[in-house]
Amino acid sequence: MQKRFESKVVLITGATSGIGQATAERFAAEGAKVVCVGRDSDRGNALVKRIKTNSGNALFVAADVRQRALAESSVKKATGEFGRLDVLFNNAGIELIRGASEMTEEEWDDVIDTNLKSMFLFSKYALPWLKTTRGVIINTGSELGFVGAPNYTAYCASKGGAVLFTKALALECAPLGVRVNCVCPGATQTSMLEREVAHYDDREAVTKSIIENVPLHRIAAPEEIASAVLFLASEEAKYVTGASLSIDGGTTAK
Repeated sequence: MQKRFESKVVLITGATSGIGQATAERFAAEGAKVVCVGRDSDRGNALVKRIKTNSGNALFVAADVRQRALAESSVKKATGEFGRLDVLFNNAGIELIRGASEMTEEEWDDVIDTNLKSMFLFSKYALPWLKTTRGVIINTGSELGFVGAPNYTAYCASKGGAVLFTKALALECAPLGVRVNCVCPGATQTSMLEREVAHYDDREAVTKSIIENVPLHRIAAPEEIASAVLFLASEEAKYVTGASLSIDGGTTAK
């Protein structure tokens, strides 16, 4: 039986850990050629080796997603290696727990450029290829793209921007046959969440509070977010564009 993404080429930013890593492995398992973009070469090469060991096909590209030239060259490497591009998953992201009055301009720029500007840059250079394949763009937002949180000013701004960037780009790309959607995870068991919890003295209490705030009373696994990404990238979602899919255990439904 043919796999869902046989012969498809998928580029994923922020692919070397968490949601990006889980999604790269899932796409590869379903037949896609996966281009893994990230800053950590050790983790990136280990991911590609693991995918190939499991009979998948992958390529690692080391790049700082904030830089225009590296976004352009990442797409060129992907298409040069595989000859096409079908899915762009704009997943790279960082967190910052800092009040607005204490935040430096450099910290603000780092969050906005990593979480939001990178989506623009990779979409810009991917679109000429996605037009030819009638492909898909999927962006990673957050539950904090819908609601605010104290000391997450820059992060909320970047993720709220991701949600509306998705909607605007979906309308722009609809005549081209390119779909654009956004996944908005809640608390997910990643290194980012671990760093957030480590920011506080009583980590056990913070973790308990996070779980109690989720109506389903648990933290998501990265693979659960990956499942939603693969659905949005598949033919099963061919009438879905401009959507922001909450995957937060019901947190933003309250």
